[in-house]
Amino acid sequence: MSLPVYLVDDDDAVREGLSLLLQTVGMDARSFAAPSVFLAALDRLEPGCLILDIRMPQISGLKLQERLTEQGVDWPTIVISGHGDIEACRRAFRNGAIDFLSKPVDEQDLIDALQKGHAELEDRYRQVSETNEARQLVALLTEREIEVLEMVAKGLTTRQIADALALSPRTVDSHRAAIGAKAGTSSAAELTRLWIEACAGR
Repeated sequence: MSLPVYLVDDDDAVREGLSLLLQTVGMDARSFAAPSVFLAALDRLEPGCLILDIRMPQISGLKLQERLTEQGVDWPTIVISGHGDIEACRRAFRNGAIDFLSKPVDEQDLIDALQKGHAELEDRYRQVSETNEARQLVALLTEREIEVLEMVAKGLTTRQIADALALSPRTVDSHRAAIGAKAGTSSAAELTRLWIEACAGR
């Protein structure tokens, strides 16, 4: 998966130098001369990693970071600064930055930080995909099958489920077989994982 890198810095030389570096290592780098330009384009951008200069006119990198957080944008962020101080570093990390680098930026440190950010994004994509798949599978179940699946996920035995739902064990086994056929597994562990994934974020 090729995820973009968004570089927001008011210094032309820094933007050009870092963009060239990132393109050289095969990253899709897109640069913005000001936070306002980036914010204006935000709705059209796909998720990616951010590189923000800490000191820019009108809106600082930290302020931009805070605005993005308020808008629910939690893309992995690297803050860079030629005037770094401890308080700015703390604020950046409190706002969710994955790294804080001083100018001139060490090329390998930046690449390492971006690889870490991309790994985080890919992990999020995978989690969202697994959750959506689980919800789609659960949507295929009848109400009774959902009740049975929930109890399987809680670790209840067939006899305990039968007692709780006032059903015969044979009927519960029938429901479990139907769930297994739709989910592609009869493993209690896998069905539990399916239920947990389907309930994630709810």
